[in-house]
Amino acid sequence: MSLSVLAVDDSRTMRDMLRISLVSAGMEITTAEDGLDGLETLETLQPDAIISDVNMPRMDGFAFIEAVRRIDRLRATPILMLTTESAPEMKARARNAGATGWIVKPFDPQKLVAALHMVTG
Repeated sequence: MSLSVLAVDDSRTMRDMLRISLVSAGMEITTAEDGLDGLETLETLQPDAIISDVNMPRMDGFAFIEAVRRIDRLRATPILMLTTESAPEMKARARNAGATGWIVKPFDPQKLVAALHMVTG
C-alpha cells in the first residue's frame, strides 16, 4: 500500500527534495507552504503521515501540530518534525504539542522513508 504524506515546509527547495525522495519510494506526497496552508490542505486530505518544519511564517510547526491534534479524524495521524533545530527543549515542546518524531535537516532520504514506515505501522 502506498503511503500518503503531507509535507509542510516554507522552503520550496525542501518541499521539492521531499517530493523527489518520497515519490521515488512509491509514496504519494502533497505539500503546503506553512501551517495555515497545511490546515487548509487537510480540510480535503486524510494523509497517512504528516511531515512539518518548525520555523515557518504565518503559523509555525508547533501551532500547526496543536491545530491538527484538535481535529478528531487526524488525532492519531503520525507527525514527524523535520527541522534544523535540535535543542532538547524544542524536541520536548514538539512532543508536548503532539509530534510523533523528530528528524534533523539535512535528512537522509532512506532514513526518512524508514521513519515514515515505522510511524505508520
